[in-house]
Amino acid sequence: MSEARIGPNAIIRVAEALTGMQGRGVAADVFAAAGLSEALRDPPQGMVPEAQVVRLHTALRGLLGVSTARAIGAEAGRRTAHYLLGHRVPRPLVMMLPWLPAWLSARILLGAISRHSWTFAGSAAFSARAARPVEVGLAGCAICRGAHEPGPLCDYYGETLAGLFRALVSRDCMAAQTSCAAAGAAACRFELAW
Repeated sequence: MSEARIGPNAIIRVAEALTGMQGRGVAADVFAAAGLSEALRDPPQGMVPEAQVVRLHTALRGLLGVSTARAIGAEAGRRTAHYLLGHRVPRPLVMMLPWLPAWLSARILLGAISRHSWTFAGSAAFSARAARPVEVGLAGCAICRGAHEPGPLCDYYGETLAGLFRALVSRDCMAAQTSCAAAGAAACRFELAW
């Protein structure tokens, strides 16, 4: 069985956010601790081994602390959403979805996210429910794998989802992580409401 892989945004956008928020020296230290110095110098162009994403977020928390790691993850998630809207979401959807009723846009967007979950979930089991609020789950999430904290850690995924939903469903969309495997839950779950 081959190793699970995740899209390169999970590394590239963290590098951008980390460098922007903490400087190049700190970014170099974190990436070195994760064994990813090469990825900082030469960003990956294709899918990356899931283990690299796990190591990167573990190094962020270990060297910078949980609150700083969460802030960097959130900024990286916003950057990922921006990148996806500009480069991966088909232009007709970007133009059309904001004009549809929010419930319909949410259903269409969630369907697209579900079909492409293999690009960001890695080995995690992805689930989604087009209700109000929209619910998204990742059982076995790479961001918090191996961590033990009292609260949620997966701001990267939460802000990526929030950015997509704010741009394509409703500018008033609010996102919240309602459970996290790091806090003992069976899955990391997110709710999106407007």
